[in-house]
Amino acid sequence: MANLIIRPLAPSDHEEWRRLWTAYLAFYDTALPADVFESTWTRLLDEGKYEPNGLIAEAGGKPVGLVHYIYHRTCWAVADNCYLQDLYAEPGVRGTGIGRALIEAVYAQADAAGAANVYWMTQHFNENARKLYDRVATLTPFIKYQRT
Repeated sequence: MANLIIRPLAPSDHEEWRRLWTAYLAFYDTALPADVFESTWTRLLDEGKYEPNGLIAEAGGKPVGLVHYIYHRTCWAVADNCYLQDLYAEPGVRGTGIGRALIEAVYAQADAAGAANVYWMTQHFNENARKLYDRVATLTPFIKYQRT
């Protein structure tokens, strides 16, 4: 996509970030309380090594996508892993390369940080996104469990 910029979140992005993340959560039929939004925003701007990080995609000067990623230690390597936690592109720009650009930007950040791996999860019904993921990553056989 022409005029696409991927950049780190800045304090001035709060309103647009909130709009994009709200839309992302709605895609997964999820809503979070205001204190989670504020805590997440604060953490995204914190420079702690294991705090979440965020990038925003701008097309034509307008924010149209975001990605959150987190570094964490692992018992399987000396280097940290990078978990790509949230990825969102507005419906009107899907299929234009924004998702790929955000993933590749995370790959670049992870490479610069010396991360051993970048990984993420998605729901099985997220078929459009999975078409992209199949092109930029390898599907693993793992199944996720979590405490109920």
